[in-house]
Amino acid sequence: MQRQCYEIAWRIGGPQGSGIDLLTNIFGRACASCGLNVFGHREYHSNIIGRHSYFDLCISPEPITSHRESPDVLVTFDAESLCRHLVTVADGGRVLFAADDAEVPLDSLPFLDARFKGALNNTLSEAGLPRNTAGLLEQARHRSVQLLAIPYLEMLTAMADECDLSRHQAARAINTLAVAASAALLGLDDGLLIALLKRAFGKDQAIFSLNARAVTKAYEFVDEQHSASASRPWQLNQPTDRETLFLNGSQSVALGKLAAGLAFQTYYPISPASDESVFLEAQNPVPLRNGDHAAPVILQVEDELAAATMACGAALTGARSATSTSGPGFCLMTESLGWAGMNEVPLVVSLYQRGGPSTGMPTRTEQGDLQFAIHAGHGEFPRLVLASGDIEDCFYDAMQAFNYADRYQLPVIHLLDKTLASSSQTLRRFRYEDKKIDRGERLFNDDPNAIPVDRFALTSSGISPRPLLGQDNAQHWLSGAEHDARGQVSEDPVMREQMMEKRTRKLQQILRDLPLEEKLRIYGDETARFTVVTWGSTKGAVWDAIKRITQSNVEVRAIQVRLLSPFPAGELAQLLTDAAPLVVVECNYSGQLNALLCEHIGRGADHLLVKYSGRPMSGDAVFAALQKIHDGDGLPHSVLRNSNE
Repeated sequence: MQRQCYEIAWRIGGPQGSGIDLLTNIFGRACASCGLNVFGHREYHSNIIGRHSYFDLCISPEPITSHRESPDVLVTFDAESLCRHLVTVADGGRVLFAADDAEVPLDSLPFLDARFKGALNNTLSEAGLPRNTAGLLEQARHRSVQLLAIPYLEMLTAMADECDLSRHQAARAINTLAVAASAALLGLDDGLLIALLKRAFGKDQAIFSLNARAVTKAYEFVDEQHSASASRPWQLNQPTDRETLFLNGSQSVALGKLAAGLAFQTYYPISPASDESVFLEAQNPVPLRNGDHAAPVILQVEDELAAATMACGAALTGARSATSTSGPGFCLMTESLGWAGMNEVPLVVSLYQRGGPSTGMPTRTEQGDLQFAIHAGHGEFPRLVLASGDIEDCFYDAMQAFNYADRYQLPVIHLLDKTLASSSQTLRRFRYEDKKIDRGERLFNDDPNAIPVDRFALTSSGISPRPLLGQDNAQHWLSGAEHDARGQVSEDPVMREQMMEKRTRKLQQILRDLPLEEKLRIYGDETARFTVVTWGSTKGAVWDAIKRITQSNVEVRAIQVRLLSPFPAGELAQLLTDAAPLVVVECNYSGQLNALLCEHIGRGADHLLVKYSGRPMSGDAVFAALQKIHDGDGLPHSVLRNSNE
């Protein structure tokens, strides 16, 4: 599908460890500094170095919320990336590749999956083309794709001589050559790239000089190749003073926690959750508004059991406390989660979903932990489960998670996923001055004779006044066993009933307290019957698709469910009364949100769109599926697949 000239879908591929992440982020920031909106997404294998990774950027004057599966510009500097992505390039697009990769046999590439390699070979054979990169390039020419072969090795050799470096040292700048060549093709001012490289490498003058020279070299090459061309395919705007953030979901969550007053966070390294804690470690100490500095304790522990229990202990002292993990780590935390539920601990858990079960796909995405998050831990106890839909949500939801935990004295599970963790977006500066920190109902006691206190006092809301560990005149008991109002162990059946009912009353209190926009959000035509329901990171692709389908005068609305437990059944039942058709979109196999709709309101989807390949949904794919449904060709159950990677 060819894109209009005002929107650019750009992709770069290369081996892991080759620096494409850093250079892509620099390129994205340069585009953002031109007043453009940028959405990026990174895909990578679960090994440290060598296997294939790629990074998508979508660049537009208008806000954009998802990646594109068909890039307009493909940038490669290795044969594997060229083979994997050349077939996905939009008709009439541009491809920049290494001149030395012009005739590489597909069978010589060991990391190409057998299935994918076989499909390419069969296609080339049927077309009477050689089974090598030359055949793929010829196929691309038939689709009017414009090809630019870049002599990377010659350029690197020249740079080594000019900078008095070995060829091995100069070779590290191949990623800069590739990105800079595409930036030159798109008309981006080279001074922007060099200024951002200075910021990235300023402490190492030799590395900066090498990369700055690579930018100059790439721009000179593109100018020579296109000297006879009157114009380039796209021309990016000039720099603007617009105040913009460009960050990913992990960074957004971390900043939200800092804004909320995070005091203590534990973690055990696990993909994709670790990036958040690593980012927090890098920010210490944090400057405060009054000019002082503060530093939350970020503690890497020996395992997830320790992570959850230590976070519980810190929360009991009054510290705003959290732990961050992914699915396998959350499995190990379930016993501690139950302990937190029994003792009404205000614990925040940031749960970054990834492909499962077991080790699964550590660096790929999925929304497979929804039902697990709602039911994790044996027995029954209240917890609040909140799912962010985009990178801006990540910030504000991370802030709000602590308010929920303190206000209702229960574990709060903030559901995220690898898509959000690995996606980057331009955003307006966060405005949180009006966001109040709510520490909930506290117990203060000046009477030294009033010992012990009723930590778990029976109340109509289920929320009891909370003393802190170490607080004067506030002796109480904490254990994993059922207990009376003071926390002392009790197996009395009446007391058991009272305590179960007290804790569970919090769920109804939450549903009464929270305004509609904190439970769900509606996008598009609020009165439309054509209804799409989704949750989490699929929001971006759904919203992108909704905007496109409404351009054809189709009335459609999207409902993003934000609060998953307790489930806002009343509001959803009312909204979905006349929904026709009802489409549910989510990234898992079984349709876990759809199951919640069936359970709580007695109605499921007319059309269920799912994806479970480990890759995120794109606006393109959702748009095509919704168009089919509108035209009467949609199936009750459709799987969105990635066949070209």
